Amino acid sequence: MRLIAAAALTIALAAPAAGEAVTVADALGRQVTLQRPPQRLVTIFASNTELVASVGLADRIVGIESFTRFPPEVVGRPQVGGRLGFSVDRVVRQRPDLVIVTPARQAVHQLVDPMERLGIPILVVTHRSVDEVFANIRLVAKAAGVEARGEAVTHALQSRLDAVARRLAGRGRPRVIMITGRVATGLMLIARPGSYTADAMVAAGARLAFDQPQMLPQVSPEAILRSDPDIVLFAGSEADRRELFARPGWQHLRALRENRVLTVSRAEFLIPGPRVVDGIEKLAAVLHPDAPR
Repeated sequence: MRLIAAAALTIALAAPAAGEAVTVADALGRQVTLQRPPQRLVTIFASNTELVASVGLADRIVGIESFTRFPPEVVGRPQVGGRLGFSVDRVVRQRPDLVIVTPARQAVHQLVDPMERLGIPILVVTHRSVDEVFANIRLVAKAAGVEARGEAVTHALQSRLDAVARRLAGRGRPRVIMITGRVATGLMLIARPGSYTADAMVAAGARLAFDQPQMLPQVSPEAILRSDPDIVLFAGSEADRRELFARPGWQHLRALRENRVLTVSRAEFLIPGPRVVDGIEKLAAVLHPDAPR
């Protein structure tokens, strides 16, 4: 990953002295104390694996969940759960000295109390904005004893975002919807306000066509047609995008008729990690092709 600028490589990556305790506050307001830098990490969800890997600690990951696909070197590590839930026994079997988890699929309810009872530090992180993703990188780096790395990585990422913002300054913003999935009822899952995905869209120069606060993440195809967005983004594969928009009814979508239904990477927009900046840069170039580079 293109994460650390050349200048940042000169920053000393000092860790706390052996035996020096570190205390951090997590997303639930819990104070998590680590007596020494953790060497065996279990990362629940792909996003948390990517946070750890972004600060150069993929080699410390000893357990992952079944949907983790990146970085490649961790894919064969022991799995501690997946769609059907998470196993306390499998987590404990990896002898972790830190577990990192996100409040999704009941993972926090299944793991926090057991880990606390067993004396295994567990850190809960959330990701409601791009800034919060960056804060999570710094938090994980501090907890792991490599605080300077977290600062270097987030500084490099922020510099890239600042460059995008400068290129887009003063430009009009197209009204955009991102479809992130669909459910059996026929409703579409979309990026809604208050999510880091929507925040990334705005950073790339979009204006949300659905911008009502507290709206549900599921809308009908009819609602998308009525909203008449300038551009529709589909987070997934080209094949899935073609299959969806070949269905009856979508031919009335202006963006489809004008060839402005576009595919974006799920990994870059739906996994809240450092690769979101790659997605923002690419989307900004698509939404604003005439912006200076």
